[in-house]
Amino acid sequence: MHRRLAPLAASLLLLTACGGEASPGAQPEGEPSDAATAPLSCEEAPEPPADVTTYGPQDLPAPLSGTEPVTATVETTCGDVQLELYAEQAPQTVASFAFLAEEGYWQDSPCHRLTTEGIYVLQCGDPTGSGQGNPGYGYGIENAPETGMYPPGTLAMARTQDPNSNGGQFFVVYEETQLPVEGGGYSIFGQVTEGLDIVEAIAAEGTDTGGGDGAPAQPISILSVTVDG
Repeated sequence: MHRRLAPLAASLLLLTACGGEASPGAQPEGEPSDAATAPLSCEEAPEPPADVTTYGPQDLPAPLSGTEPVTATVETTCGDVQLELYAEQAPQTVASFAFLAEEGYWQDSPCHRLTTEGIYVLQCGDPTGSGQGNPGYGYGIENAPETGMYPPGTLAMARTQDPNSNGGQFFVVYEETQLPVEGGGYSIFGQVTEGLDIVEAIAAEGTDTGGGDGAPAQPISILSVTVDG
C-alpha cells in the first residue's frame, strides 16, 4: 500500500570526495568553460512537498525485458533536460525510474546537492530536499564502470554504503569524475542528450556556502519527469 510519510531519517548521501587527489576533468587554464558564459534563466523553485509518497518492497517493478530505446524528459525550473535511458544495461534501475516518474514522485523536488571539488555532480531525486529521502524500497547495483570513471553527461544512481540502497536519488555528472569502485560503484542508467548546459550553468554558480559540497547557489527543482518507450 502506498502511504504518505514525513521525511525519512535514513541517510542516502553517498558520494564523498577523496582529499588530496588531483581533480579530474579540470578546465585547462586560460580556456573558459561554456558554462561560465551560458545564460541561465530559472523560475522560482517551489517549496518541496510537505508529505512525500513512499512505497514498499512489493511496489518495486520488475526489471525491463525489452531492448527498445527509452527516453525521458526532466522538466526543471531552469529548463528541460532530455535523457536517454539504458534499459538493456540497467533494466531494474530504468524500470524503477519509469515507475517513480509515472507516480509523480519527483514533482516539485529540489536538486539538493552540488559538488564542485574532485567530484563534479548535481544530485537530485529526494522530494524532501534533505538528502535523506527514499521511495521506501531499494535494489542493487547495475552497470557500474570497473574503472570508476564517469564522463560528462552520465546519469547514475546515488546510494549509501549498502549496495542494495538504490532508490530514488540520482546524479548528473557535468565534468569527468572518478568515483570509488570499492563496494560496487554506482549504477549508470542513462545519459543526458540535451540540457547538460543547464547543469553546467548551475555548477558555475557554485554552492550556497561557497564550499565544494552543498546546496546549489542557484536553486533548481524538478517539476515533472516523463518517460517514453
